[in-house]
Amino acid sequence: MFESMNKTQAAVAILEQVKAYYQTFMQQPPYQVGDRISYASRVFDEHEMMNLVDSALEFWLTSGRYTDQFEKQLAAYLKVPNCSLVNSGSSANLLAFMALTSPLLQERAIQRGDEVITVAAGFPTTVTPIIQYGAIPVFVDVTIPQYNIDVSQLEQALSPKTKAVMLAHTLGNPFDLNAIKAFCDAHKLWLVEDNCDALGSVYTLDGQDRFTGTIGDIGTSSFYPPHHMTMGEGGAVYTANPLLHKIVRSLRDWGRDCVCPSGKDNLCGHRFDKQYGELPQGYDHKYVYSHFGYNLKATDMQAAIGCAQLEKFPSFVTKRQHNWQRLRDGLADLQDKLILPEAAPHATPSWFGFLISCKDGVNRNKLVQHIESKNIQTRMLFAGNLVRHPCFDQMRHSGNGYRAVGSLEVTDRIMNDTFWIGVYPGMTDEMIDRMIDVIKDEIKG
Repeated sequence: MFESMNKTQAAVAILEQVKAYYQTFMQQPPYQVGDRISYASRVFDEHEMMNLVDSALEFWLTSGRYTDQFEKQLAAYLKVPNCSLVNSGSSANLLAFMALTSPLLQERAIQRGDEVITVAAGFPTTVTPIIQYGAIPVFVDVTIPQYNIDVSQLEQALSPKTKAVMLAHTLGNPFDLNAIKAFCDAHKLWLVEDNCDALGSVYTLDGQDRFTGTIGDIGTSSFYPPHHMTMGEGGAVYTANPLLHKIVRSLRDWGRDCVCPSGKDNLCGHRFDKQYGELPQGYDHKYVYSHFGYNLKATDMQAAIGCAQLEKFPSFVTKRQHNWQRLRDGLADLQDKLILPEAAPHATPSWFGFLISCKDGVNRNKLVQHIESKNIQTRMLFAGNLVRHPCFDQMRHSGNGYRAVGSLEVTDRIMNDTFWIGVYPGMTDEMIDRMIDVIKDEIKG
């Protein structure tokens, strides 16, 4: 087939076949009542598949031109100067926190034993980097129906050892950035925004609309399939601080001091003529390490998918908002039995899911099992209360390793009474209405 073609012509022919394959075999049939309604799913078309194959034909494999394109386009969307693509949202959180431990930050660097304010009602990888480094998470309770940190408890959480606040925007709903930012500025604390469930959410701060993830010192995203956009695995770290960006890049790329990307040498022009540490004069700069780092890069094939997803992303946000509002309107007459979610003040969320808390007289487990029996997926608010999990057994029994403000009463209530259903952009109005009907059938009997 390719004998009469040059390389470019052959690639075009292959990509046209990929397009035809998608259109023939990959398009989803219309929803029928009784079909599985997932809490989240990939939304894509032939463009993601064509980009993926285009990258595969190039066979660069590690980060390359698509990575550069994705980092620039995501940074432009978020209106932030620096973005680093990584291999997962968990790695993004790890890099964001590790960056704050760098000796380049001098007296502001987080040390082992320092404290970081966070919450237990969320996903564990917001907290895991704190614990693994040897810092102390300080857990603050949350509020319902926003499901974010109770800012009235911030001063109680503060101690002379506090160095940072690291929080997630819960299911797309921004936490109180006005209060948190003011608190961090007043006490010279770092602020890490885990934006993995909130990409596209907007918060109005000092009269200016800004994307969540760009208001603190560092923001993170995840591109795992259920998230706001996907590249399979993948994540990102973004910051307006050039020093933090430099540290993140070093830690992501094995801890290197060199900033040359894969496949490039000697961009600085001084690869063999400088002195580093106690190394010999002129030691190859590509193998000088200023941090203890990892290889946390994504592949260019993942980035290729991400570039196609970014083109669709504004429409994803709009559809999530539509689906969330349709759910809320449809369930509004159940508010004597259920607590429905509310957007935070000053926020326009890019919703990840629709949270529901059961009031007295409604059994969460019974309701969830009924919904699941109708082929509709549900999810808990992740850990519910993270400190109740087996991974905290040793710390809980020893009394070491973390601190909590009060009894985390609301967090426990979420653990016992709360669940959520999806609003992902592939959902149709018929799917949303089916979920409403199923919930009403069980609540109203």
